Amino acid sequence: QVQLVESGGGLAQAGDSLRLSCVVSGFPVDNYRMGWFRQAPGKEREFVAGIEWAVTYTYYGDSVKGRFTISRDNAKNSVYLQMNSLKPEDTALYYCGATRQYGDMKSMSKYNYWGQGTQVTVSS
Repeated sequence: QVQLVESGGGLAQAGDSLRLSCVVSGFPVDNYRMGWFRQAPGKEREFVAGIEWAVTYTYYGDSVKGRFTISRDNAKNSVYLQMNSLKPEDTALYYCGATRQYGDMKSMSKYNYWGQGTQVTVSS
């Protein structure tokens, strides 16, 4: 059974850091391209970061470049999102997704599996 379970969200103040985790079961994470997305109330889900399988290329949304870092630990079958210099506009429900499709990792339609999300709330 495939499961993606996010954790690490919570309350933070502007300028703080949080580290999100996505633990995967049901498939080896290095066989998939993994991404983080987020959705704020009343807004569409947006791409945050992505990481390629095996070869570690990473991609970031414009609003988080230089502040967030995506990584993977194949031994733990997990993907992480290190979030530094948090801003109130980073407040959202953060989702982990997995895809085996080629193409634009920013496209939600490419993703085969999703987690349930972890809430991040940043106060000013």
